[in-house]
Amino acid sequence: MIAKKLRLGNFPTRIERLEKFSTIVKEHVYIKRDDQTGTEFSGNKIRKLEYSINEAINNDCDTLITCGGIQSNHARATAAAGIKLGLKSVLVLRSDEKPELEGNYLIDKIMGADVRIISSEDYRERRQEIMENILKELEAKGRKGYIIPEGASNGVGTFGYLACFKEILEQEKEHGIVFDTIVTAVGSGGTFAGLYLGNKLTNSGKKIVGINVCDTAEYFKERVSEILEEVKTYIPDTEFEISKDDMCIIDGYVGDGYAVSRTEELDFICDFAEAEGIILDPVYTGKAMRGLYTEIKKGTFKDSKNILFIHTGGLFGLFSKRNQFGF
Repeated sequence: MIAKKLRLGNFPTRIERLEKFSTIVKEHVYIKRDDQTGTEFSGNKIRKLEYSINEAINNDCDTLITCGGIQSNHARATAAAGIKLGLKSVLVLRSDEKPELEGNYLIDKIMGADVRIISSEDYRERRQEIMENILKELEAKGRKGYIIPEGASNGVGTFGYLACFKEILEQEKEHGIVFDTIVTAVGSGGTFAGLYLGNKLTNSGKKIVGINVCDTAEYFKERVSEILEEVKTYIPDTEFEISKDDMCIIDGYVGDGYAVSRTEELDFICDFAEAEGIILDPVYTGKAMRGLYTEIKKGTFKDSKNILFIHTGGLFGLFSKRNQFGF
């Protein structure tokens, strides 16, 4: 049985043609505005959280526990969604220095989230252990926590982008167009997993392309496979094959590291905004759209007729980069 969801985000999100960008790259490129899912929720995370938090409520949990970087869009969306539903949130955020009160972190604090700052090393090696200790801490106080992994990228969260894929199919009918290629940034694997699964289950024959903004393509192929194996526990009567060989994830656009921006990446965000009036973020969509631009120029998408890029949000992350722009 497919997992059930809450209704929190503003769906369906619009699809727009990127007129000037399409002219520049000489391809038909469109964008799905998942950055417009809601102000506090803004971005792709709320699609996954609608399923994850529903599971938490069904298990009588009163507190959401999750993790991410200090400017995590997912953590901010979790805190906002929790408030709407009467749930507390504990956010385990990664930072090796005292963070500036800006961007997503500022919003976390405004919303009253319980923020726990840990080092990059602890985050890498011990974040699951740390969240499980918080679970025990809550239990000792008579509360019940629910752990949501980084990016809500797990089995139940994947249904968010399975639903998004079906939403796209409906919009194709409305617009009278077929998108043969769908492109998304890959940062924890859940969005790509959901689109990949939707393509499989509907036999749509589209090319789902991920552009990783951290780690490597091989890492994410393995991670997506793990997520999809977990999905099978929710839909045991639905058969589908998982093959890393037919997962298309393009490496080469991580730059100097996750959430670390190069001048040319920020310049691209500015150029794109001037051309289209759409703001990309520095962590995910800025790098992924720049990757799409570069790969089109290299001929990677020469067989694609209509390309749809998923704008996964992240606007608030720009404010932490304010001193890196050359204005």
